[in-house]
Amino acid sequence: MHILEKIVKYKREEIAIRKLDKSIGLLTQSPYFESKCLSFKKYLTAPELSGVIAEFKRKSPSKGIINGEAKVKDVALGYAKAGVSCMSVLTDNEFFGGSNDDLKAARMTLMNPILRKDFVVDEYQIFEAKAIGADAVLLIAACLTQNEVKKFSALAQSLGLQVLLEVHTEEEVGHYCETVDMIGVNNRNLKDFTVSVDFSHNLLPKLPWAAVKISESGINDPQVAANLQIAGFDGLLIGESFMKTTQPEIACAEFITTLQKHKLQTAS
Repeated sequence: MHILEKIVKYKREEIAIRKLDKSIGLLTQSPYFESKCLSFKKYLTAPELSGVIAEFKRKSPSKGIINGEAKVKDVALGYAKAGVSCMSVLTDNEFFGGSNDDLKAARMTLMNPILRKDFVVDEYQIFEAKAIGADAVLLIAACLTQNEVKKFSALAQSLGLQVLLEVHTEEEVGHYCETVDMIGVNNRNLKDFTVSVDFSHNLLPKLPWAAVKISESGINDPQVAANLQIAGFDGLLIGESFMKTTQPEIACAEFITTLQKHKLQTAS
């Protein structure tokens, strides 16, 4: 059983328990449930912003603890000052050390859109994302059928959430449908967690031309990031590169400053 299969198996068991603890009816009573979501796409493609989606992540199955000391509120505020377009928050606890409370803390601090980063395998998690203050949800093609992507993305849109579909292969691009707002290429193979940005460059011509496009994972060099944006990616999801430092917000600010310099140099 590879890593993704282990995560999905655990996630299904976890959600079954959470459903017993808190019903969808209770989730809809959250104060966030009636609030209007911010447009992830609008912020991501705004020319005055960086296109960077900065992530808060404590650990991963492949690296173990990445940063066990950082405070969500401090990092979220720092990311905003650094000029990020959006933020991503890992809410999976077992494998990534996150929680729903992390996203709530970011929501209380940040005025930019927030992506709920988790392994969605049940409609319950879509309602949950809305209830904790997310603006967008991640759907991973590698662990969902095409019908599940259609069903989950339609539900998300009906709740005002935008949808990021994550793919890693050309076959998975076929999961894209009209209720998906953005498509992201994960440079990390979720079966063995190896990483290469070549996946983004190779898959870019295969992505729907009108879709908002995001390159995810393994982006730790501002020049590489600039090349991805120049190639045609609207957004860059970056987490580990920032979170492995003692001050993720400062690492993010320095990265964005250098990224913008590289883009200006290329344009001139």
